[in-house]
Amino acid sequence: MLTVNGSKSSSFCDGFSRRSFLKLGALGIGGLTLADVLRAEAQAGVGSSQKAIINIHLAGGPSHTDIFDLKPEAPAEYRGEFMPIATNAPGLDICEKLPMLATMGDKFSVIRSLVGSNAGHSNQQTQTGFNKKSLESLGGRPALGSVVGRLQGSVGGAPPFISYNGGSAGYLGPTYQPFAPNGRGAALTNLRMERSLNQDRLNDRSSLLTSLDRIRRDIDANGEMTALDDFTKTAIDVVTSGRVADALDLKKEDPRMVERYGKAGSTLLTARRLIQAGVRVITTSGFGGWDTHSNNFKTLGSRNLPQLDQALSALLDDLSNHGMLEDVTVVLWGEFGRTPRVNARAGRDHWPRLAMAFMAGGGIRGGQAVGASSRKGEVAETRPVDYQEVHATMYHNMGIDLHTTQFIDPAGRPQYILDHLDPIKELV
Repeated sequence: MLTVNGSKSSSFCDGFSRRSFLKLGALGIGGLTLADVLRAEAQAGVGSSQKAIINIHLAGGPSHTDIFDLKPEAPAEYRGEFMPIATNAPGLDICEKLPMLATMGDKFSVIRSLVGSNAGHSNQQTQTGFNKKSLESLGGRPALGSVVGRLQGSVGGAPPFISYNGGSAGYLGPTYQPFAPNGRGAALTNLRMERSLNQDRLNDRSSLLTSLDRIRRDIDANGEMTALDDFTKTAIDVVTSGRVADALDLKKEDPRMVERYGKAGSTLLTARRLIQAGVRVITTSGFGGWDTHSNNFKTLGSRNLPQLDQALSALLDDLSNHGMLEDVTVVLWGEFGRTPRVNARAGRDHWPRLAMAFMAGGGIRGGQAVGASSRKGEVAETRPVDYQEVHATMYHNMGIDLHTTQFIDPAGRPQYILDHLDPIKELV
């Protein structure tokens, strides 16, 4: 069984360390999960759309009033240390620590009235749109990437869903779990054969397991052991050809482009390369920790925001220069916002009543702020936008009709993908 253990990230204020435990299936001994994805693609008769999503989670809860919704007229204990600057889109301003993004305001829009946070330190809501308790007894709600993989399959054999920060297929089952690269460059052990194996030995193992599977198929009630058929060979070819591994290896990229993104933005550059290799959904996090109960302005001003500015502006430029921006939706958000009032430690605490989101590409209308918050940034004053509406917009951009699409859960009941079925009308 190929199991990927993601690297340990920093602990949040709740003391819980974030670690991803992702399983693709026994690729080294038969290619189970990737083979299933390829089989699903054929059964669904999907095409080769290049529509894709890059879903960026700012882990810890980014401060909405210090990034895209500054309050210079608020009392000093609310407005903080940063000032807004104008973008090239009339009427749209953002934090002064984002000067490169300010030159391309026409390429993105921000949501200043995001509501419906579940309040916990988790990316469950930015992955699925739901609380982690929703349908928990049935396996939970599936991540957006798993849904897209189920409905649209893969492109050219690449895994449809790659995640650097967890995510689960939920009740859709293990076939649609995300794939997580294990290491970088030559260290990508889960995309390379073991030294003891060669192509012939791998094929021999596949043939043996195919025979065993015919015997065991009738008792495979949970779908954990799946057929090794002609699609298994295709799955193995993905590994032996090295196509996805090459996309993940930034040594194969122009060094000037690597430098443009910066070290903290390497996963965003990798995301562009993965989409070119056929991946449909990439989820990631980065740019430092955003759980800024203390030293909020020092952390954001000297590290997080400059890194974000460099990497995100590079991504939008890069996608545009490659002719991909109209097809690739970029979303950036977190689990909640932060208290409008600055605390005694120059920090901001958790604030689930209001959050923010950034969207670009995929055909959305750029250059605008959707919704508005109150004078101190405490609540949504106009046009509250639910987390699920952001998900609905991403599905819309992928060509998925939420009004007509349902899955049958393990209990035999039909389930819509979301409760909110309509995209954000201001953006589409």
